Amino acid sequence: MKNDEGKAKAKNAAAKGKSKSKGKSKSKGFDLLGGFKGDDRTNIGLLTALAIIMIGCIICFTPLGKTINMGLDIQGGLSVIMTASHADGSEVTADDMDRAEAIITSRVNKLGASEATVQKQGDTSILVQIPGVEDAETALSTIGATGSLEFVDLHDIQDPTTVQLIEQGYTGMKLEPGTYTAFMTGDSIKNVNIGRENETSAYYAVNLKLDATGTQAFATVTRELVATHGLIAIVLDGTVQSAPAVQSAITNGEVAITGKYSLEGAKSLQTVLESGALPVDLDFSESRVVGPTLGQDSLRAGLIAALVGMLLVALYLVFFYRGMGGLTAANLIVFAVFYLGILAALSRFGLFSLSLAGIAGIVLTIGMAADSSILVLERFKEELRMGRSIKSASISGVRHAIGTSIDADLVTLVSALALFFIAIGSVKGFGLTLALGIICDIVTMLIFKAPIIRLLAPRAIEKNPTFWGVAEDVEIGIAAEAVALKKGVQNG
Repeated sequence: MKNDEGKAKAKNAAAKGKSKSKGKSKSKGFDLLGGFKGDDRTNIGLLTALAIIMIGCIICFTPLGKTINMGLDIQGGLSVIMTASHADGSEVTADDMDRAEAIITSRVNKLGASEATVQKQGDTSILVQIPGVEDAETALSTIGATGSLEFVDLHDIQDPTTVQLIEQGYTGMKLEPGTYTAFMTGDSIKNVNIGRENETSAYYAVNLKLDATGTQAFATVTRELVATHGLIAIVLDGTVQSAPAVQSAITNGEVAITGKYSLEGAKSLQTVLESGALPVDLDFSESRVVGPTLGQDSLRAGLIAALVGMLLVALYLVFFYRGMGGLTAANLIVFAVFYLGILAALSRFGLFSLSLAGIAGIVLTIGMAADSSILVLERFKEELRMGRSIKSASISGVRHAIGTSIDADLVTLVSALALFFIAIGSVKGFGLTLALGIICDIVTMLIFKAPIIRLLAPRAIEKNPTFWGVAEDVEIGIAAEAVALKKGVQNG
């Protein structure tokens, strides 16, 4: 009986040795999920690169409150949705909406608000968001005012200081109502287009086509001003935008405004000229003012939710998985640092503003990152229960688990990208933070979770499996292997 037990132990030891040698024989080679399997230098290299990235991320998002841009619903401001229509009930075209969007953008920029956004919403609506605006009533009146484009002979401006500034080439002066008389309005403009000054010129001209009323008015004024090359001020909503000099009498209703304009400058003047007659009527269908106090309270609540969520997940992992759970909690910290670094980098380039919906996306990705880590741990423990050595399980088990996690993450990533590219408003921010979180989860699994487990498996984990929470799994694996050997001896 004792002799049989000795043989069984010998076979068991031989099987373990065979398993270990088998693992070593397959330790060479590279794949995306496993890295250089068994190559400590590559694992250490990955962790070193990760440490450098983490330092860069910490520098990038420090101080946290100033490096990540805050959206309208956090820092407060004005949100307006305007619906376009025609007085005669005709259909609003895409060209009408493009022109209306350009006009509104110009007006919003005059408010001096930073990070303001103007974008079309659907086919007939325009969404305007102005973070940090203090005087909501003035902003609303400026945005919704009817565009008034006027052409003024400089002789008909009563303010001598303003006239002098215009003659010196300055623009942007505000003309008070009643201090000037316009000889033509933007209603007389039938068409505006851009062309070269001449065939050989590098500069552009802005060409106008006038109706009969405008043709007659322009002919009268230009005949009077041509001798002295007098100036005609182009005034939008009471502000001087340009003041070209009259070079010849224009009697055919076709006006060419020149002045060494670049293409961008000509397009800007075209927008000004086209904004005289607003192509559509814009009505406020929704107007919402968010106070900064409410926004900060919401931000504080969202951050607390994210931190509490991370803490609860970390405690759960440590309680049920012991040392391996501690590794997973460390993975969550790496994930959070990497995530904040990306958000801060995007904010520096004006590509990201944190919103409450974005915070919801962040909280969701924390749970997804924890789920991926648990999948890795369970697959690692499962392979131990199958009789694999700790080192072998750390290679094959982690590789297969990460592969499964990435497959699941990619499915969610498709949905997140769809939200980002198709949706609008706060839903767009949710899609962006969700997509970024998924990418961070994949990266941290590949360059932190997998290398750290592969490094610790043949050393710390194998020497103290109880601390790492895998002792029971190792015992189950040994017992299963012994049963399999016994069956094999009996069959033999």
